[in-house]
Amino acid sequence: MHRLYQAQDELEAQLLRDYLAASHIPATVLGRYQSAAAGELPSLSFPWVWILEDRDLARAKALLAEFLGRRGEPDRALSWECECGERIGPEFDLCWQCGRSRPE
Repeated sequence: MHRLYQAQDELEAQLLRDYLAASHIPATVLGRYQSAAAGELPSLSFPWVWILEDRDLARAKALLAEFLGRRGEPDRALSWECECGERIGPEFDLCWQCGRSRPE
């Protein structure tokens, strides 16, 4: 196992793990529930994304660079409008309002 990236939060870590999984790279997130151990005290939790197979590390680093590059402001011109009228960002394939798929 190789440590790839320390995420800002659990959501970012899971999104990256899913992004890698879409390219058939097995990964896991460790440290995601550390904030629960703090109780009512404020806590910062920065989970790590780990690559499970040594052979996938180089490709995972390239995909990480793509993932981080896509985090900027989405290009409004690439966004799409669902049949229900909702404007959807370019990084999404499903409408969050009605669940329809992006048109071909």
